[in-house]
Amino acid sequence: MNDSLYPLTFYPVYQDYVWGGRKLADVYGREIPGEPTAESWELSDRMDGMSVIAHGSLEGTTLRSLIESRGEELLGTPPPEIFPLLVKILDAKTPLSVQVHPNDATAAAFGGEAKTEMWYVLDADPGARVYCGLKPGSTEATLREALEKDHLETCLETIEVAKGDVISVPGGCVHAIAAGCLLLEVQQNSNTTYRLYDWGRVGHDGKPRDLHVARAIQVIDWDSGNHGKIETREIKPGHTQLLRTPYFSLERIAIHQAHDLPTNGTWQILFVESGSIRIADKLDLAAGRTCLLPACMASCTLESPSGSTAQVIRISP
Repeated sequence: MNDSLYPLTFYPVYQDYVWGGRKLADVYGREIPGEPTAESWELSDRMDGMSVIAHGSLEGTTLRSLIESRGEELLGTPPPEIFPLLVKILDAKTPLSVQVHPNDATAAAFGGEAKTEMWYVLDADPGARVYCGLKPGSTEATLREALEKDHLETCLETIEVAKGDVISVPGGCVHAIAAGCLLLEVQQNSNTTYRLYDWGRVGHDGKPRDLHVARAIQVIDWDSGNHGKIETREIKPGHTQLLRTPYFSLERIAIHQAHDLPTNGTWQILFVESGSIRIADKLDLAAGRTCLLPACMASCTLESPSGSTAQVIRISP
């Protein structure tokens, strides 16, 4: 019989997109492969960036193969065939492209994978901002005109951001991350991105990156609501609800003494925003690290071994 599953950590999958920097090293002490390092895929069930278990008896096992062999233990009953979320840390040294993803309806109608996402601001330079949503009254005609005149940003809602802010980006919402943001991104397991605008830059090959204007306009939700900065709320002492969507929920938990965390028969992801934690006397997790708690763990205890308060982001279905 196999050993019981345990809190799982994974090797980061780094991506070197042109807009990245080195904040993953500067803020979290990561050994990054070089600059630019744009993204760390913390938890991914995708063949173009598959998560591999980093410790314990299952070290070297891919997330996909563990789901195939022990899906109910890992993800509950009935287990999904693939892990439903993709969790990343993004370092935007320069702006990302202006882009949009399909929602469930437009993915079904036009193809691609639906993608609702959110951003939790881990660090932000003074004046850092994001773009999220189109300004009221925007139409396909005004958008095309702005693209032709090379000033698409005049159509976009601009949001200044600071550490701890939460931004909701549902599928169909036009968006971009500007320079100076380090973000935790939680999204549906999708890599369908349609670029509207890329600030006139070139890729690593010296050529402009592809744009997908026709496809992007096809999937824009012109009446998109529930996007932009979200008001968080304390639901009980030490617990702050950050965001709830049909696809995932996020909560910030302050850990300063032993804290029992029920699993309720399903998986949970923990990301340590600051401080450090000890999980079920089995795993120490430093700031900037992520783990997956299997559904088969009836509960677990979180502690801050240093005695100071740690801030943990809990992601659940």
